[in-house]
Amino acid sequence: MSKEITSRQVDYSQWYNDLIIKGELADYSAVRGCMVIKPYGFGLWENMRDALDKMFKDTGHVNAYFPLFVPKSLFEAEEKNAEGFAKECAIVTHYRLKNDPENKGKLIVDPEAKLEEELVVRPTSEAIIWNTYKGWIQSYRDLPILVNQWANVVRWEMRTRLFLRTAEFLWQEGHTAHATKEEALEETLKMLDVYAEFAEKYMAVPVIKGVKTASERFAGAEDTYCIEALMQDGKALQAGTSHFLGQNFAKAFDVKYSDKNNQLDYVWATSWGVSTRLIGALVMAHSDDDGLILPPKIAPLQVVIVPIYKNEEQKSLIDAKVNHILHGLKTKNIRVKYDDSDNNRPGWKFAEYEKKGVPVRLALGVRDLENNVIEIARRDTKEKQTYSLDNAVATIEALLENIQQHMFDKALAFREQNISNADNWDEFVRLLDEKAGFIAAHWDGTAETEEKIKELTKATIRCIPLNNPQEDGKCVLTGNPSKERVLFARAY
Repeated sequence: MSKEITSRQVDYSQWYNDLIIKGELADYSAVRGCMVIKPYGFGLWENMRDALDKMFKDTGHVNAYFPLFVPKSLFEAEEKNAEGFAKECAIVTHYRLKNDPENKGKLIVDPEAKLEEELVVRPTSEAIIWNTYKGWIQSYRDLPILVNQWANVVRWEMRTRLFLRTAEFLWQEGHTAHATKEEALEETLKMLDVYAEFAEKYMAVPVIKGVKTASERFAGAEDTYCIEALMQDGKALQAGTSHFLGQNFAKAFDVKYSDKNNQLDYVWATSWGVSTRLIGALVMAHSDDDGLILPPKIAPLQVVIVPIYKNEEQKSLIDAKVNHILHGLKTKNIRVKYDDSDNNRPGWKFAEYEKKGVPVRLALGVRDLENNVIEIARRDTKEKQTYSLDNAVATIEALLENIQQHMFDKALAFREQNISNADNWDEFVRLLDEKAGFIAAHWDGTAETEEKIKELTKATIRCIPLNNPQEDGKCVLTGNPSKERVLFARAY
């Protein structure tokens, strides 16, 4: 275990923070509750963003950009949305500063520069987007609109945590408009599938697809669908949401279209999003006490090569062979770095790249050249093996695929071992406290029972899984009849 990193068993929260900081993903900011995403962390986000962006475009979506500021009147127009985010809103009231006449060198807000209408710094963009869509949609020929935007949002959180919950974060938000309810529902579930595929194939994080209870829905939605992941400490994390908005926003902003029979009707809508909190999920799902473990498909660096030499003559021999390997890896679009800097010893470099979660590390010395071999270490299992230099590129390519799959399989096995059935209250509480993870239990379907369970245990209903098996049972708290189990967990 790295001395720089707190053990998960000692302090899971500090372990997480240590990994973010020591792994150079992010840093604290001068602005309370905000973070600086460092180049290595942003490289990770870019790879996630690029993969998702392609998936969006492959399903017919296009990107646009809408303003950061939302006039307060527009925000208020959708009452449920405004109420849902009211406590988290940052508001712009003035547009100018001026010198303080009583305190030289200080600036104050110019009282004469008060905005005619206050502006909300977007916590989400439904209001500004649906006000815009009103001008774009007249007829069924204008539908569907399948728009996504990559942006930042501000939700003024009081208790923050790097990546998981910050006052400002990066995300994407899709906002689509449809002629029929069926089309909108199909879109909602299609994007849920996109998120699940991304989480599992790229992040190597298994997820459960489900629908939220009425209490947990997005403000203004008819239904909220989600993907839920399980972290190593047994807590759940909501990794993405897709909302069926019905006609709520169309009615709030009077967005109608004429159908093929020239009849007017309100447009049907969806919205869906994932954010930089996915990086937090990635860290907590895979990493260990020695640092980050990143899946090859989205790791900023997939391979690092460290030379071991005593003099320049030896280094030049190693350089020649490494250049050949570099060329081969780059033709395969493998992200590789040759760290031949002389300011740190090889052992330090090994520890550093282990901490940063680089999936594959190569070490090459003069004796290896003589034997025509290279040492290859994989980050996920820490296994080291010697391979022929002749097949190095093919070996590395296959190893990266193997690591990706192994990481998913390991996380899936962990999740499956940590889903437990509870049939009564005592068992429910014991499992939550002793084992954590997902608890599959009967619930009587009332918001009152849901709230009482949350109050007593801090566990929430994470979702009602899609295609949930139907079975008669009794609610773990009230004993009232229930037709299916739902998934409870304590969560981030």
